[in-house]
Amino acid sequence: MKKPLEHLTNELFPLGAGIASQFVHQMYSLPPARFGVRTERNIKVPASDGIMLKTDIYTPKDEGPHPTLLMRTPYGRFGFGVVAQIYAEHGFRTVLQACRGTDGSGGEFNPLVNERKDGLATLEWIKRQHWFDGRLGLTGPSYLGYAQWAVCDALPKSAAISAKSTSSDFQSIVFPNDAFSLQLWLSWLQTVDGLDNELFGMTLRMATGDVERRTKSIAMELPLAEADVAAIGKVSPFWRQWFDEAIDNPPFWEARRHTERLDKNTPPNCFVTGWYDLMLDEHLADYQRLVVAGHTPHLTVGRWTHTDNDLQGECLSQTISWMSAHLLGEKDALRKKPVRIYVSGAEKWLESETFPPAPTSPETYFFKAGGVLGSEPGNSNGSENFRYDPADPTPNVGGAIFAFMGAGARDNEKLEARADVLTFTSPPLHADLTMIGNARIVLFVRSSLEYTDFFVRLCDVDLHGVSTNISDAIMRMKPGKFSPDANGISKLEFSLHASAHSFLKGHRIRLQVSSGAHPRFARNLGTNEPIGSATKMVPANQEVFFGTDYPGAITLPVCEI
Repeated sequence: MKKPLEHLTNELFPLGAGIASQFVHQMYSLPPARFGVRTERNIKVPASDGIMLKTDIYTPKDEGPHPTLLMRTPYGRFGFGVVAQIYAEHGFRTVLQACRGTDGSGGEFNPLVNERKDGLATLEWIKRQHWFDGRLGLTGPSYLGYAQWAVCDALPKSAAISAKSTSSDFQSIVFPNDAFSLQLWLSWLQTVDGLDNELFGMTLRMATGDVERRTKSIAMELPLAEADVAAIGKVSPFWRQWFDEAIDNPPFWEARRHTERLDKNTPPNCFVTGWYDLMLDEHLADYQRLVVAGHTPHLTVGRWTHTDNDLQGECLSQTISWMSAHLLGEKDALRKKPVRIYVSGAEKWLESETFPPAPTSPETYFFKAGGVLGSEPGNSNGSENFRYDPADPTPNVGGAIFAFMGAGARDNEKLEARADVLTFTSPPLHADLTMIGNARIVLFVRSSLEYTDFFVRLCDVDLHGVSTNISDAIMRMKPGKFSPDANGISKLEFSLHASAHSFLKGHRIRLQVSSGAHPRFARNLGTNEPIGSATKMVPANQEVFFGTDYPGAITLPVCEI
């Protein structure tokens, strides 16, 4: 039986949100709280079609006036209740709302569909309240950030945004280079459903790796359209709809995209993300859109994953300082330079006026015979080959994934020992080499199948031979997408996700080439069956070419720091 929010709050925080807030303040070294807080729960805010959106309000115990912060979440109000408490303790009346179809709000939850109209209705409701003084901030990470972009063009003049680890456009997150981010959506489906229906049990599953184990197991079953029942014990309407409508359907994504709302009129925004965040490139693209529009947004990028505790702490800290500066007029709360990024390898933070923090110059390493990366292409043509079997798919190891355990930088030794993974490695470096930005890949390939994938990963091999993943990307091939030459060889050009990393003197640069990273990306079964209903599997014989005629290579954006 689903327990009321009040009972769950007492179970998990028996001494109340205030005690939990003190713990979080200490854990993340946040500025001291300024106010006590009073809370109103289960307020019903009407949407435009009359359904009611369950809402809690956390108010500083002071006469005010106070600026308002709004967070709209599909993950249940309890999980963000401590966050709302903390913001109220710092002087912000915080409105925490459950998205349609979640945590007691009416209607049916359909991801990315209703955040515009429900957000607008909530803004209008806030403006009608006697306590609203015209100052409004939007905040929250991930899906909460998407909900901000959905209404960012409808905010009052005195407004600010703090959208963390998110994107205004999810199409390339779900379908990167035409592949399908299976782990993201299968794990996310479990998370949303579990937090809404079994909060305590789902919290334990997240903390013990059960979500990842279940995702890995379910992802091996076919057809994928029926994986919702295995994952949550029932049919999920939006899961089925996405397999029917979201694939190769531009109008589906146009209705869910809010990129055009980011312009010269967008309120000041503060970006926080991680180098191993699954939305990193899309987040940086939104940052660049605002820069081009004439803004000076703040940007912080650490060596974090999407669910990293340190990332959550940075989001809290940056939101408090950003909103204090823009809604309370406390400009001293901001750091002096708008961009702050962490460079792994060198293990240091850089602050600068722009991103990237310094001009970059291309440095190219070519595939060569014997699994070598060299500064010049080989004198003759050659190739390496491997066999990809979707019945025994190449597994994913770490990286920019949606996971509560196992994401980020990992030892790739076992992965690289597989017969279906090629590696190309440079000689030891004579000096430190730092890259910031997106590495570019040129890959010359031939496959026995028309439908197949190629996955490329950049690694740092240290003095002890440990290979650690830095960045990667996948490319799905299908007829008409590339133009093979007379020998049936296709040239693939694409980018790895952004990174900031120093390869130290004596370390080696390594590039992996394979045909999958399961269950991160749905395995390519080698046929043209629809992703959701496909069941037939065909192995692929893959060749990677290099040399004079086929100068496959990786180009790094190198800079001095």
